[in-house]
Amino acid sequence: MAHAWHDLSWRCEGGEDVDENDPTKFNALIEIPMGSKVKYELDKDSGLLKVDRILSSSVVYPSNYGFIPQTLGDDNDPLDVLVLMQQAVAPMIFLRARPIGVMGMIDQGEGDDKIVCVHCDDPEYSHYTDISELPPHKLQEMRIFFEDYKKLEKKVVQVTGFQGSKAAREIVAKGIKTYQAYIKEKEKAGESLVSPKLQAYKTFFSD
Repeated sequence: MAHAWHDLSWRCEGGEDVDENDPTKFNALIEIPMGSKVKYELDKDSGLLKVDRILSSSVVYPSNYGFIPQTLGDDNDPLDVLVLMQQAVAPMIFLRARPIGVMGMIDQGEGDDKIVCVHCDDPEYSHYTDISELPPHKLQEMRIFFEDYKKLEKKVVQVTGFQGSKAAREIVAKGIKTYQAYIKEKEKAGESLVSPKLQAYKTFFSD
């Protein structure tokens, strides 16, 4: 059993030469399908998905939602992504994504920015390169969802605004470096975050 956060590389097929200091495409692992009211969430210990809760408000996720593997954000979780595409994607499926912007967000007083992406292999969305190219309604849809989805839980979420692709790539690059430093510290402490089964698999085929 592979660990969704640690064992899957952020580097995607066809993106082997992508500069980690300016990541223009990467793997994104989907946790929550577009149109869902179920809040699936990564269990960081096991690498599996758990059902965190059912949304209290009568709203559904406006896009596929997930994270970038092998990244670490300021909230000590992998970086969150909203992936714009035509179809809902099943949980625990990964795809190639391009960052086109970032939605600034404060969730109960803490920063919780979302990287806005498009699916690289969806012909309806793959041509977008910056969030400014999206229809204004799409941005409003995302903003209103996140400002409303916790209201009935008496929790305050504020969307602070949108920034373009350059800001998104900078956040992702920082997240990659922060994760690499995190892994080095764990290795110094004698901890391995790669799943035992995958480690055994790699060891078997390297002997």
